[in-house]
Amino acid sequence: MPNNASKTKKKEFLFQLSSVTPPFDAAWYVINTYSGHEYKVIDALKTRIRTMNLEDQIFQAIVPIQSKMIIRRGTKVKTQEKTYPGYVIIQMLLTDEAWVTVRTTQGVTNFIGIDNKPSAISQAEVDQILKTTEEDKPKYQAPYSVGDVVKVINGPFADFIGSIDSIDQERGKVRVLVSFFERETPVELDFLQVSREL
Repeated sequence: MPNNASKTKKKEFLFQLSSVTPPFDAAWYVINTYSGHEYKVIDALKTRIRTMNLEDQIFQAIVPIQSKMIIRRGTKVKTQEKTYPGYVIIQMLLTDEAWVTVRTTQGVTNFIGIDNKPSAISQAEVDQILKTTEEDKPKYQAPYSVGDVVKVINGPFADFIGSIDSIDQERGKVRVLVSFFERETPVELDFLQVSREL
């Protein structure tokens, strides 16, 4: 029996709330939700749009997510996490009926805007969020901070103690200053090659 535990299930991020094609004047708005309730809000909206017959006013929703590489128990694990926890981007016509329906959906706290008036975000911003979400090139989540004292646990500098000088999130690397022949020497190491446990 194959072990699929290392594969992460890709989360959905773009949701069709209606079968109607959005008209030219439909815009994207950001709604604030209780943290962790983003997907529940999407499910509730789908039901409410159908029952209230608003399929010609509310069209799509996005929950922005991003692939991350984290270090767990000494191994790299690919995960997905929300880019903006507590926020959902929704495409709709800003009619009184649609606004009230979205605003009063369980889990929604409010629209993002000025003076309680929702502010639309540009299509370019939405396209950038979709591009970032669709990229499957995971960013590393550093379990360390600049200045942390760490121990090198493998490689030619194993058992050396040093402090983190810089972190490269994109490549999953840290630059550690180790004392070598009584001089501080910068050494580039993988996240897995260092440990905070001294």
